[in-house]
Amino acid sequence: MSTTPPGSARGLDEYRPELRPQVLLSDALLQGAATVHLIKDTSGGGSFKVGPKEHFLIARMDGSRSLTEIGEEYAREYGRRLDGARWQQILRMLGTRGLLAGAPSPTPTPERAAVPTAPVPVPVPTAPVPVPTAPVPGRGLLRGSIRLVADADTTTDRLHRAVGFLLTPGWMVPLLALVLAMEAVVAVRTGELLDATVELFTNPVLLVGAATLLWFSTALHELAHGVVARHHGGTVAEIGLRWRLPVIIMYCTVDNYLYLGSRWQRIQTAAAGAVMNLLFLLPFCALWLFAPLDTATHDALGALLLLGSVQALAMLVPLPPLDGYRIASQLCGATELAASTLVYLRLAARRDPAAAGYPRRARTAYRAYGLGAVLALAAVLAAVLAAVVAVAHHLLPT
Repeated sequence: MSTTPPGSARGLDEYRPELRPQVLLSDALLQGAATVHLIKDTSGGGSFKVGPKEHFLIARMDGSRSLTEIGEEYAREYGRRLDGARWQQILRMLGTRGLLAGAPSPTPTPERAAVPTAPVPVPVPTAPVPVPTAPVPGRGLLRGSIRLVADADTTTDRLHRAVGFLLTPGWMVPLLALVLAMEAVVAVRTGELLDATVELFTNPVLLVGAATLLWFSTALHELAHGVVARHHGGTVAEIGLRWRLPVIIMYCTVDNYLYLGSRWQRIQTAAAGAVMNLLFLLPFCALWLFAPLDTATHDALGALLLLGSVQALAMLVPLPPLDGYRIASQLCGATELAASTLVYLRLAARRDPAAAGYPRRARTAYRAYGLGAVLALAAVLAAVLAAVVAVAHHLLPT
């Protein structure tokens, strides 16, 4: 099967373009008033955005359809046909970006905004070129990052083979039921747990132990993102440590998160970290409830239970860059959700006619996210205020 378009008009009509296996296409996503699709070259060519019409054409370039067949489908969908000049423009753009089979991989570049509308006067290259190696993550005294494993995807695959059975409904449903029961206990006995937390901060040894366990929970949080993404066919690009002194955290980068098979799979991947934080607390909750412990240890476990629950639930707040924001973005089917919401709400508040030009789906999504973000902030502020009042009441003499 030929991968380079022939020069003649007849040859162009019969050409069957095929995207390289490393090219990924996203679902339709809202961005402002527009609908876009993301295209990513996982071999290092970066990513960019295209509109629905361009995506319609590119998604059908699987090597089985000729340009004539793709053009006929396009004409039925949009009521117009593409001429040879427009086809040449599209093929040159894809070829110079290294997206077509037989074309070289481009030098890694930052994300591009959109498909250019002007013809690219460069023929589709056919000779492969080497792809530069990714740079080593930056390191410094106060801030930096370092990779912990040479092949993060292989490491994640091994973890998935070891614990992936827990992601099946037979295991996950009872585990989530236990988590809900645990959080109900936390809600009912919050006052007792707050008192235990205050006591924990008066015991340096137990405080260090609890802090170490919470840090370990954050490491499991990051690995959980990678394992769930791997469960859904994703790839993990890096696992490492990132520091912004005095804070040192682990990170796990899912390379193709936005290109996983379904919106539900992406939501599961984003929520996996917080769920892992809560699962981590289950054995400590059991000890706190049922084990015969001395008062100091019992209080330390109670504090760990409260602090760990706050840590997990805080990650679900729908504000960037938290996991809750990624979940909200998927629920709304949007990219750059926060920025788009701010722009729309400002236009709507000024009664700008441009706000009415947004499609109904976009207006609904941005209003829902704006309201949800405000309610989430109000809940966080109320929780912080309640905690401060409770601690002050504990510390002040009666």
